[in-house]
Amino acid sequence: MNKKVNLEEKLAKFSEHWSPKTVAEFNGHDIMVAKLQGEFVWHSHEDTDDFFLVLKGHLTIELPDDKIELGPGELFVVTEGVEHRPVAKEEVHLLLIEPSGTPNTGDEKTAAQREFI
Repeated sequence: MNKKVNLEEKLAKFSEHWSPKTVAEFNGHDIMVAKLQGEFVWHSHEDTDDFFLVLKGHLTIELPDDKIELGPGELFVVTEGVEHRPVAKEEVHLLLIEPSGTPNTGDEKTAAQREFI
């Protein structure tokens, strides 16, 4: 893919929450956008870190013993194996980077299907 990606245009193509969409690939990783609202499930990723970059809105990453508050332009990386739960009181637009095929819930049985837009 040798085209630029407009994240706002990609985010305008869908409305569902908690369903990341792949917009590009980079060295075996998916670059994804997602819309979040409400509370996600507690989960962890045993083999990879979890990268969150807030594009719009305010996101709380709940950890077992901490809460990380993120606003637009701020990012946080959850270390592999650490249980966490994203919470968005209002709709949040997010950029995610994960190894291709990483289940967003930490469990392939309950994860959103990989989708390119």
